Amino acid sequence: MSMPSTTFSPTAGRSTPAAPSRPVPPRLTGFARWIPLIALILGAGYLISPLFKREPAGSFDLAGFGRLPVLVNGRLKPMDTVARTTLLVLQDRQRVSSPPVGDLVNSPDEWLLDVLFRPEIADTYPGFAIDSPGLLSLLGFTEQSLKIDYTKTAHRVLAAVGFMPGTYRRFSYQQLESKLAEIDKQSRLADPTEEALRTPFQKAVIKLRDRLVLYNRLKHSLIPPGSTQPLSDFDAFQKGIPAGAAAIRARQQGQPHDEAAGRATLEAAQRFDFMGRMGYLLAIPPLSGSTDPEGWKTAGNALLETFQTGELNPTIMAYAGMATAWRARQIDPFNTVVKLYREILVKRFPERLTKSDAEVRFNSAEPFFRSMYLYIVIFIIGIFSWLRSPDLLSRTAYLLLALAWIATTLGIATRMWLEGRPPVTNLYSSALFVGWAAVGLCVLLERLYRNALGAVAGGLIGFATLLIAHHLSLSGDTLEMMRAVLDSNFWLATHVVVITVGYSATYLAGFLGFIYVVRGVLTTGLDARTASAIKSMVYGIICFATLFSLVGTILGGIWADQSWGRFWGWDPKENGALIIVIWNALILHARWGGLVKTRGLMALAIFGNVVTSWSWFGTNMLGVGLHSYGFMDAAFYWLIAFCITQIALIALANVPSSKWRSAPALEGKV
Repeated sequence: MSMPSTTFSPTAGRSTPAAPSRPVPPRLTGFARWIPLIALILGAGYLISPLFKREPAGSFDLAGFGRLPVLVNGRLKPMDTVARTTLLVLQDRQRVSSPPVGDLVNSPDEWLLDVLFRPEIADTYPGFAIDSPGLLSLLGFTEQSLKIDYTKTAHRVLAAVGFMPGTYRRFSYQQLESKLAEIDKQSRLADPTEEALRTPFQKAVIKLRDRLVLYNRLKHSLIPPGSTQPLSDFDAFQKGIPAGAAAIRARQQGQPHDEAAGRATLEAAQRFDFMGRMGYLLAIPPLSGSTDPEGWKTAGNALLETFQTGELNPTIMAYAGMATAWRARQIDPFNTVVKLYREILVKRFPERLTKSDAEVRFNSAEPFFRSMYLYIVIFIIGIFSWLRSPDLLSRTAYLLLALAWIATTLGIATRMWLEGRPPVTNLYSSALFVGWAAVGLCVLLERLYRNALGAVAGGLIGFATLLIAHHLSLSGDTLEMMRAVLDSNFWLATHVVVITVGYSATYLAGFLGFIYVVRGVLTTGLDARTASAIKSMVYGIICFATLFSLVGTILGGIWADQSWGRFWGWDPKENGALIIVIWNALILHARWGGLVKTRGLMALAIFGNVVTSWSWFGTNMLGVGLHSYGFMDAAFYWLIAFCITQIALIALANVPSSKWRSAPALEGKV
């Protein structure tokens, strides 16, 4: 008489029926076997297509200009990055368009060229995002004036259902210029109030003030505003320096002098001094060829040096040539100057130019933004695989998931090379890495189980984390300089990476629990084999998460001891990390002690999402502790909303088995 096979279970030392063996999918035949490969090729083409985009012949060399390096906030970066990050800060996106028609007005590089060299044109672009009703009212906008009057019926319908904007939310500098004094007045009144205590109106007016200051600093970076012929103006200025200096000396000595020459020289000095203090870009490299940030200067400061040397800096003349050609819409002269200046830079800064070129290609490829949409497709294909053609669709979803993960891997690796740092250095990169690690585990799960669970979870987590990263990027350059206390590649590569992997695994267990509950309560697709697979996945991943969270927390304590002289200080971030360890240990002990069965395990795993989100984001919002990165209103409300959804799922998991649509008797079997 044969006995049923058993497997060891830590639950009270009992033996339980063995889980169903992993299914081996049948071999696809005919045309169907090529569909996953075709989907993979199409997905790869979608990801790499931006790299093959070329500017039409006979057009401005925008790409060449975008690759020119400048120093901003302590980091050498290409003009293309400056354009993209500035647009994100000003208006929450990287393109400038007019809502009534939705047409593209400028590429980021073209917009930056207009700001630098044709500010009177750039001032007309709707580039400042404003959402505060109170601030809009202060600026004189009424509900009627903000309404977008679409001419096409299709556009009006899409606006009515929310797929197109119904009101204006982006405005030009020209529209705001008459209210600059009032904006400055209101922002000064709000400045003394602590950030966490400011009203929404106060926060909105300060944000707009800061955006306007950034925009004006950018306009004063290379060419004095109002200069219509920069190359001729600078040439005349250089030739007039001797006469102007002589006139000033003569006036000081009470001798006859050329009043016009002296006045022109003093006015030029005042303009250049203002540019030196106001300029945002340190675009003038040191003549010695050093890449030391201390050697780079603003155009205004370089122009002031002309009074001592008598000669204009060659880089100033190069940018003046670009400005003159751009203003006159002369393509060949513009491209020639860009090419010649770039050849000079290549000889002096070959390594910097290599990274600058790579960063521009990375910006153009947008691997994270494009992978985000690919994850949506993977999620949908995985869901449909549970309804029809599971073998074909699950294989397709698996290949696409692996492709998206590889694209994200290459993106993170590129960022590491550009920054010279481990993968996680700030909140933005932590979102990338959490998603990357979780999706990597999903690829492994899908390879082992081949039931689309890994694909669905990977698609959901990949999209969610990249969406979070996208919103975090709106604060500006994500390859920022490191804070002094974090300037340690060793600890960034150990403590930060290890504990972030713990975040990823805990989230993955929670999302698998979410899939279990939703399929069990709302569908009839949770059979015994699937339920057993999810239980095994969740249990194994929680073990993995516990190990990494514990080790990462201990490593963080050692780093804290070296940095601040104490191993543990009950800092909110430290407490959050400890709570993750305790919660994962609680789940394991509850399972081992037989206190929970499968549904209880899923409910506990789902609450792990709340615990991890609190440690990841919540502790940063308190505004206290050595790990606080500042309070964020939008993130706070999204965090609360997410926690509410997780609690609702836990409540759904506790619905009596008789109410589950999928095999109510499963609880006793798995």
